Amino acid sequence: MADRAVYKTGKNSDGDITSLCGGDTATWSPRGKTQAIADIEGGIHTYYVPWKSGRTEIDVVDGPTGKYLRTLRDGRG
Repeated sequence: MADRAVYKTGKNSDGDITSLCGGDTATWSPRGKTQAIADIEGGIHTYYVPWKSGRTEIDVVDGPTGKYLRTLRDGRG
């Protein structure tokens, strides 16, 4: 399992995350939402946002219109 740092995201016109993007040398980037969700749920890869004070995991949420990606930087669910 690879631990993948995310520095940018692709978003649609509604602001929903459509892809995760790593740094300039990340050969996996960009990773589409569907593939990233499968990676996380399958335990294949983890994705996180790095901060000077630590890191924030990117989680899969099962919402009313389907699964989506979200971080919980402030700890709220």
